[in-house]
Amino acid sequence: MTGHLITYTQQAQDELARWQKRMQRKPSLLNRLSKNTQNRINRVIPEKIHTAITSGIKQMTRALIFGAGLTTPNPVSEMSLADREEKARAIIRAHRNTATAEGAITGAGGLLLGLADFPIWLGIKMKMLFEIAATYGIDTRDYKERIYLLHIFQLTFSSQEHRNKIYSQLVNWKDQVFPLPEDIHQFDWRSFQQEYRDYIDIAKLLQLVPGIGAVVGAYVNHRLTEKLGEYAMNAYRLRTL
Repeated sequence: MTGHLITYTQQAQDELARWQKRMQRKPSLLNRLSKNTQNRINRVIPEKIHTAITSGIKQMTRALIFGAGLTTPNPVSEMSLADREEKARAIIRAHRNTATAEGAITGAGGLLLGLADFPIWLGIKMKMLFEIAATYGIDTRDYKERIYLLHIFQLTFSSQEHRNKIYSQLVNWKDQVFPLPEDIHQFDWRSFQQEYRDYIDIAKLLQLVPGIGAVVGAYVNHRLTEKLGEYAMNAYRLRTL
């Protein structure tokens, strides 16, 4: 049994090391061109629209992650890493399948249902993060652990340049956690919403196209929900291994 646990821990460490290399890559030429294009588009968009979108995402995310919208799972204790991660993968599969079905339904429903996908899918992803955190023994009743969840979310849905910055904060979390703002209004919601929106804009616009919306919605929700789960597991491995 001990040999199996050592073998699994080494496997997890190897996976974490590969993931860490990806998080620290320099932005490629394509990454930089895409980001520059998005930045130019964002500069053309009127400030009042940016303000409205930032406010909307801020309120929606705050309601989910700091309000009563999600039940805080009890942290799991006395469990091996292998068992924790088996449980985490089961959580990811369940939420990925829910998100896939939801994306197909809203994608097939035209513009109004397609727009409804955004808050529904956001709720699925946040619930998954809470459950994964609890699996690693994290008590998400702690406000600063919820800030950690938001950092994982940003890490997943950001340009490579911004990902480098967020990763450096996660890897130094013990130093980072103390100066975190006590007031959630001080969180950088503008960067949060812009990076997230820029990352999924094209995919979500295709979801609104009649005829292909259901396929696109199912595929995008499936792939990106699974990606968020993978990033969450590795973000908690940073603190566990």
